Amino acid sequence: MPPGPLRRQHRFAATTILYALMIIAAVAAFLAVRRIGGTLEAPAAVAVTSAADAARGGSTSLLWHLLLALATVVILGRIVGALFRRIGQPPVIGEVVAGILLGPSLLGHVAPDAYAYLLPSDVAPFLGMLAQLGVIIYMFLVGLELNGDMLRGQLRVTLTTSHASIALPFVLGSAFALYLYPRFSTTAVPFTHFALFLGVAMSITAFPVLARILSDQQMTGTRLGQLSLTCAAIGDVTAWCLLAFAVGVVNGSARDAVLVGVFTVAFITLMFLVVKPRFERLAAATHGEHPTQRAVGITLVSLLLAALATEAIGVHAIFGAFLLGAVIPHDSPLARSLHKGIVDLVTILFMPAFFAFTGMRTEIGLLSGRYEWLVCGAIIAVAVAGKFGGTTVAARLNGLDWRQSMGLGTLMNTRGLMEVIVLNVGLDLGVISPTLFTMLVLMAIVTTLMTIPLLHLVLPSAEWKRDAVAPELKPRPT
Repeated sequence: MPPGPLRRQHRFAATTILYALMIIAAVAAFLAVRRIGGTLEAPAAVAVTSAADAARGGSTSLLWHLLLALATVVILGRIVGALFRRIGQPPVIGEVVAGILLGPSLLGHVAPDAYAYLLPSDVAPFLGMLAQLGVIIYMFLVGLELNGDMLRGQLRVTLTTSHASIALPFVLGSAFALYLYPRFSTTAVPFTHFALFLGVAMSITAFPVLARILSDQQMTGTRLGQLSLTCAAIGDVTAWCLLAFAVGVVNGSARDAVLVGVFTVAFITLMFLVVKPRFERLAAATHGEHPTQRAVGITLVSLLLAALATEAIGVHAIFGAFLLGAVIPHDSPLARSLHKGIVDLVTILFMPAFFAFTGMRTEIGLLSGRYEWLVCGAIIAVAVAGKFGGTTVAARLNGLDWRQSMGLGTLMNTRGLMEVIVLNVGLDLGVISPTLFTMLVLMAIVTTLMTIPLLHLVLPSAEWKRDAVAPELKPRPT
């Protein structure tokens, strides 16, 4: 055998022997340590309960159940979402329905043992934290997609129409609270808090879901599509300000609520006068399509600080996250890169955790009799009358014809995920009961599912496709 291969064989044999000796020595050393340690005595155990112990309690089992719950809700959410997409409905509503199916309404009723194993009570707090984090990041993405340029053109039409689509449902919702409060609330909840939240819940339009519906229906490039997106953007900003005010009222006295309002206005002013110019400069300094890690790091830390600030003020953290996204230039490489890098993780992993958490809190079994279902139907009717009616009348008064006005009213009636987020805030604060929460979740689902069929009914697709895109939105004269 030549010298070269022979030397390699010798080196291999020597390395193998050394490796084996190393393993044997390590095992022998441990056995020796174990033998010596067996003669030692430690102090008696003292029962101490700490936050770390609570978090660690059954950590392997807890982590197992949390991962199992996440995997299950993601898989089922994708399946049900795909089924909803095939019938022409927004997939996000299918994911919400999947969360409800995994909750006490179906799985907990049909197979309580499987439900208890999949979503045990000690998993709920951790699932809730994941859900809250997911919603905060999701609201940042919603703000990031908000196109400020859309809010400039046709200010009179969009402002009056969007605010009419909030004012009427808010008034109807708060008036309906006169009937609901003595039947579905308690003395622990002041009527003002209850009426405020019910009014806000009736006023929401789901801007991201609406954008998805318009894209699926190929309406984004039409006048009606652009008008509805602009109205929804203005309406969302207004509705979140209303929510911030409502949360501030609930979290304090009248004097505290005024302080919360002052601090909220100061925070908004700071975001637009100080933070926005700095992010504009940061975005302008980004070269190419990939911002630096420094720019991304600054943005994500700012997201956490903005959420912390509004939480400290007494307004929900999602408002700060949404506002930070809104002040970042939506068409900058920084915004595009952040959206592209985060959106899949949030929508596929974190938001299903939110849907599962919402499903655990939605108990359709609480609607046990005909009366509860009639009230649920009345809530849906009031919600549709306020949103559809307010938008339609305002659009008609602004010069759109009746079909276009009703089409716009139908689109603005979309509530979807944004409504579910608001309802979870109300339930967390104890303003709405689990029964009313379930009714309002069903209202959010029904009003979103009816959008596309009702749109085709009031405004045939041939008409909106003839309505070609134009640089300006020009309502038809009366």
